[in-house]
Order: sequence, then structure tokens, then C-alpha cells
Amino acid sequence: MKKFFDDIKKDIKFKSAGPGKKLTEEGSSKSQVVQSSSSAKQHRHAPSAGAQMAGAAALARIEQHPRPKVHTSQDAIRSQVKKELEAEAAALAEKDKAAGAEGSKVPVKDPTCLSVSGVYFTCPLTGAILTKSEREVHIKEAILMRFEEDEIEASVMMMHTFNKDREKVKVAVDIISKYIENICKNPTEEKYRKIKLSNKVFQDKVRSVEGSREFLQALGFTSIMLPVEGQEEEEEFLVLTEHSPDALELMKERRDRLLRGEPVRAQLNREAQAFRASPNAMRFELPPEFYNLTAEELKKEQQQRSDLIEKNAMLRTKAMREKEEQRERRKYNYTLLRIRLPDGNLLQGTFYAWDRLPVLFSFVRESLVDGWQPFELIAPGGQKLQQSEEVALAECNLVPAALLSFAWDAAVQADIAAAGRKSPALLKPELLENIRTLN
Repeated sequence: MKKFFDDIKKDIKFKSAGPGKKLTEEGSSKSQVVQSSSSAKQHRHAPSAGAQMAGAAALARIEQHPRPKVHTSQDAIRSQVKKELEAEAAALAEKDKAAGAEGSKVPVKDPTCLSVSGVYFTCPLTGAILTKSEREVHIKEAILMRFEEDEIEASVMMMHTFNKDREKVKVAVDIISKYIENICKNPTEEKYRKIKLSNKVFQDKVRSVEGSREFLQALGFTSIMLPVEGQEEEEEFLVLTEHSPDALELMKERRDRLLRGEPVRAQLNREAQAFRASPNAMRFELPPEFYNLTAEELKKEQQQRSDLIEKNAMLRTKAMREKEEQRERRKYNYTLLRIRLPDGNLLQGTFYAWDRLPVLFSFVRESLVDGWQPFELIAPGGQKLQQSEEVALAECNLVPAALLSFAWDAAVQADIAAAGRKSPALLKPELLENIRTLN
């Protein structure tokens, strides 16, 4: 083969010699013809360079052609989902990189001057503290790890968490529940214990939902190729072996777990922080995560902030002011709240803009040593907030940040004083141990 290519190179070199390189000796010309004829005879069965390239391309296409993937074990399932997670993580990294490039157009604040470093979330399965971009991938990995402990629980979490379309999940859950109901009512009927994978209902309504097959396999269904009447080729079925009465009861319990399933969502980390009394209590510098705006919109808002202050000072009707306030509130996903306590210290926490007042009161109560005592929270302007009211923080004009005042119930405090009891500190020790000074 090497000689074949050497001969081709010589031939090309000869042809490219040019008009000034003509052979003048007849013997030399004949010699070239003989060599060319001999070479052609010797290699007349060898493939041309073009044929070899075409063959290589065809082989590459065959090797790259996607083959049907059949999940035959939990290891295969985990391996496949792991690949998908890695792809998602790479996509998220690219998205964050692009967002960072776009965000660079907005003036970046010194992190040490920010009132809070960012918005963080807690994974309910692992307790890990996560950024917004880390949430989804981390939770998926945590759910997959649950397969080692409880395949039913993990597959239920998959179905309710991995799929965004809640209505589609509900339809799949209802169909699987019907499968189980038919099996339990007719335990000896073979037709109820077989699911044909090519069945249109199964394909469209069940198989398309991530986690559905994993749940069926956790129930005991196994993949088997079976003959189909009127067809030459066998087809794949999920088949459940006949179960005892006890096993059927367990299957019902597992169906109920599927019906009760809920999506696993990262919980907003309140980032509870205590601060010493400070004249800067009303000063807030928020990171970009608090804004429900694009980088360009955020930049525009910063440029127009002074104009907005002037507009607020203008004489307008109440309806006009309320309409503008509602428009402003929609700019934010989160809000940073500080509560000034009677001893002067401050309690700070991060909330969703749509969190209700009871959530705020619970946060404050859980931070106090004597949280059992009744207290009041007063919003800017002197408005008393009512714990019993299911009103969003945004509707109380507490976004994107606000300083609230705290007051104990006067009557209860009078009774405590009369009894000679008084708590030496308001906040719990773990908060006071990490108390800081506002910049």
C-alpha cells in the first residue's frame, strides 16, 4: 500500500513538472511508459484514494449511527441520567458564562459593600447550600443517589421533579395507578400484568415522563421480548410476575406513595444574620440576583433612579401612585428585610417577594429566645403588620428591601416585669455568636 501511494506521488510530481521540463530522450520516455504500465498492472485492484476516503466516511457514519437504548438495570438508568446531568451542567455553565458577559455591562458593586452576598438555597435531601444555577443539577444527583436506599421513593421523586409539565405527570400517574388497580383486582389475569412498550397510550402518556419506567421496574416489572400474534418479530414488554396477597397490598401502598408525591424543590435560605445597632440600618445594597430584570434593564433602572425619586415627589392621585408601585414591585424576585429590635440590634433575612406575612412572623419568632411571646412588626410609615393576614410582602411595599420595627406586646411585658422575669437577650445564642457590624 505504501508503494501504491509512492507511485501516485511520483505520478503527480511528473505531471506537475511544467512545459519547461519536457523529456527529450525517447528512451527515457519509453522507460516512463513501461514503469507506468507495470505500476498500473501491479496495482489495478487497489482502491483509489477517493474510494478509500468514501469508505472511511461510510464507516464513520455507521459507528456514529444512534442505536436504540434499552434500560435493563438501575445501573444503566443511573449511567444514562448521569450523562444527561453532565450535559445539563455544561449547558448551565455556558449560560452562566453568557450571563456573566452580559452582566459585565452593568456596573459591578464591591462585594464587601453588599448587604448580602447573594441569594442561596438549601437542598432538602442533602442540606447543601446552593446558588440558583446549582439547584437543579444538585437535586437530580441527590435523587439518583436515593436509588441505593429506596427505589420506589427515588422513582417517585424523579417523576414529580424531573418533568416540568405537571399536567403530563398527573396523567402518567393516573395511568400507572390504573395498571396497579387492575392487577390487584385481577391478580391471576396475565393480560393485566403485561405492558406492551409500543402501545400508543403507554408511549405518549407514560414512557415520555421521566421516572415512569424506573417506578414500574421498582414495582417488579421486568423487560422481556415476547412474540406478538400476527407478527414475525418479537416486541418488548414490561411483565410483572404473579404476586402473593401480601405483595399486592405492598403494591397498593407504593401506588399511594406515587399519588402523594410532590416535586423536590430547593428551599430559599433565609441567610439569617444579626447586626449591631447601626446608623446604616436603612442602607441597602442588593446584588443582581434580587432583580427580576435583564442586565440591560437593570442598567437602565440604575440610570433612572434619580428620575423616579423626583416622580414620587410629584403630586399624583392615589390610583396613579398605587399603579406605579405595583409596576415597581414586579421588578423583584426577592426582598431583604431587617427588623430593628428593642435592644438596638438588627435581624436580617432574605424572602421571596411573594412570601406571605405569616412566613415573616415565623422567621422572627424562630430567631428569638422567647419566641412564644406575642409581638408586633411595624412597617415603614407606621403600618402595623398582621400575622394572620395572608398578604404578600410585595403587596405591603416591603420589596426590594425594608427596615421594620419590632415591639413586644405591652400587656404581656407588664406581666413579665411584675413577675420579676426578664430575658437577658432577645436573639438566640447562635445568631449573637456571629453578630456583625454593618458597613
